[in-house]
Amino acid sequence: MPLDIEKLCVSPENSIQESLAQMDLNRTGIVLVVDSLNRLIGTVTDGDMRRAVLARFDLEGPITQVLTQKEGSTFEKPITAAAGTDSRTLLETLRTHSIRHLPLVDEEERVVAMVTVDDFVPRQDLPVQPVIMAGGLGLRLRPLTDDVPKPMLPVGGRPLLESILEQLCDAGVNRINLITNYKKEVISGHFGDGAGFGVDIQYVEEDQPLGTAGGLGLLETSGKPLLVVNGDVFTKVDFRAMVDFHRDNDAEMTVAVKEQEFSLPFGVVETDGLRITGISEKPVIRYFINAGIYLLDPELCSRIPAGQPYDMTDLVALLINEGRQVVSFPVHEYWRDIGQAEDYRQAQEDFRVVNS
Repeated sequence: MPLDIEKLCVSPENSIQESLAQMDLNRTGIVLVVDSLNRLIGTVTDGDMRRAVLARFDLEGPITQVLTQKEGSTFEKPITAAAGTDSRTLLETLRTHSIRHLPLVDEEERVVAMVTVDDFVPRQDLPVQPVIMAGGLGLRLRPLTDDVPKPMLPVGGRPLLESILEQLCDAGVNRINLITNYKKEVISGHFGDGAGFGVDIQYVEEDQPLGTAGGLGLLETSGKPLLVVNGDVFTKVDFRAMVDFHRDNDAEMTVAVKEQEFSLPFGVVETDGLRITGISEKPVIRYFINAGIYLLDPELCSRIPAGQPYDMTDLVALLINEGRQVVSFPVHEYWRDIGQAEDYRQAQEDFRVVNS
């Protein structure tokens, strides 16, 4: 289906936040920054946006700030092709420059169309072994979880776990490992072998709660990176973008993170011994928090003790201490951890908006 070029374009005056919204709308992983005559100034990809978030760019600032990240790189000047170029040449250009998007311009350098790798090459299965951690007790959500496990709580009229499965299938997976423990029969009774949901489900049952990573020690790995998703995460994160990010940064483990703001209700005083060096009235503090989604190279599973409780934070700390390549993948899409009653209530309210 031809891309709607208007949905791909933003002006230099658009903010980073507005451009992110436009990227989420066009669902191609790119926006084209154009002038008033539709002439191409630069391109901003999904990876560019996430690096800007990690660099804590002001999201209300202009999108041109993101273009400054490319200055001095091979991608400072956008790669384009002339409208009317034959398909073979377009595909060669995409492959030569290792890019996924190629804007097409007319004689006046105005953007008239765009092609992507997917226009020429059939979409491949996502090259990962997906794992959903669905064994948690959900203690903070009781009594809601007295009879059903947390991943089976309904959001938008169906279990949260069903939404996660559908999202993974849409990203290009056809086989999923489900690690279960608490009320595991509720999960297996609903999904069966997965055939009714368009996916092959393989169950891995914990005999005891093994924490947020211990169940991975029970897996038969396939040789592909493991995409691990907590079963209580409601999100629209782009799993394909995460896989690309993991590969592009030569990561051994990638941890999805979400920026959160916390407003302190007090004035914060900075001191140096007895001397006060500064004071801030009710400051807003920004942190990146763990979003409960991970990509890790399969050999890392051997570092997880078999049959013992072990958390993903323990694995991250171990790898950092060893000097391994552990990178953060900022989630700019909708994300909510359904860990407490208020989070669950908010996810139910948000459902219509994020699925519209």
